[in-house]
Amino acid sequence: MKKSVVFQYFFVVLLSTSCAQSPDKTINIPKTIDFTAESVVSGLQNPWGMVFLPDGSMLITEKTGELVHYSSGKTSKITNAPDVYVRGQGGLMDIELHPKYSENGWLYLSYASSEGNGKGGNTAIMRAKLSNNRLVQKQLLYKAEPNSTRGQHFGSRLEFDNEGYLYFSVGERGNRDVNPQDITRDGGKIYRIHDDGRIPNDNPFVGKSGAKTAIYSYGHRNPQGLTKHPETGKLWEHEHGPRGGDEINIIQKGKNYGWPIITYGINYSGTKITDETSRAGMEQPLYQWTPSIAPSGMTFVTSDKYPKWKGNLLVGSLSFQYLERLELKNNKVTYREKLLDGMGRVRNVRQGPDGYIYVGIEGKGIYRLVPK
Repeated sequence: MKKSVVFQYFFVVLLSTSCAQSPDKTINIPKTIDFTAESVVSGLQNPWGMVFLPDGSMLITEKTGELVHYSSGKTSKITNAPDVYVRGQGGLMDIELHPKYSENGWLYLSYASSEGNGKGGNTAIMRAKLSNNRLVQKQLLYKAEPNSTRGQHFGSRLEFDNEGYLYFSVGERGNRDVNPQDITRDGGKIYRIHDDGRIPNDNPFVGKSGAKTAIYSYGHRNPQGLTKHPETGKLWEHEHGPRGGDEINIIQKGKNYGWPIITYGINYSGTKITDETSRAGMEQPLYQWTPSIAPSGMTFVTSDKYPKWKGNLLVGSLSFQYLERLELKNNKVTYREKLLDGMGRVRNVRQGPDGYIYVGIEGKGIYRLVPK
């Protein structure tokens, strides 16, 4: 029997301080939709990624390395998943389907891998096909280097654009003074590849001496949200700041997003990282959260099931354990609202093919938001 939690007339307008762009403080009328949070898949510990197969079933990644298939109320384990390096924030992370999955059957995984040089692991991207609850035809498309025993900042979301390019994120692996600003090194970057792993000829650093040519943008900290804007097709990203300074960015080819030279955050100890929040040649965030919400997962609402939310952005919060709804106008955040407050660390959010919003919550599982 499905469990559900009813949410009625629940809203909080949140205001950031020292923001690149702050919410409109004059907007204070609750605009929430009454909904029921209905449990769909229970018993999951860290549902990092999820996708919907053409038959309506789901594939769900558990950070510990398990790939779970959910269908008709039952879960089963997909065998022959990749070998995963589980440490700190690293493990089996995101999953995405090829835009033409019904034709070619390719699915894509991001995970921490110990393959390659050095001890520890780093983020890897694989594609494979699903046959009788088993992954087959596994192909490693990209492996970030070098390995590191540090447990933080692996990234790592996956997203296809309208042209069929695959984008993925790799965090700076806790090496902020070296990786994010150096295009000859992996880490702190958004990458773009063809669906088979080839590097596009027009990637911004192709032909640059020593550059990692899969890089599309750089100067990032730890991006755990990627989504395609439903109207413009542009890639939107969010990333963890340190203490303060979580960011939403629109990703542009070859651009530098500044970390750690510019940031609205400070060290966890309370000391400064830098005096600069802007610099010529470095991009400003579309929005930044201070204090940090620790964002994970992101999707735009396009469904007719939530008419008051259409065009809104949904973002999970790990730190404060809620789902955040952001209203936007001309690429500016005008209103923020808490949903599912206190239910747990929201790891992921996606809109399903049935039009409903699905939310992955650590220690609980997957919930579906059903409007009343």
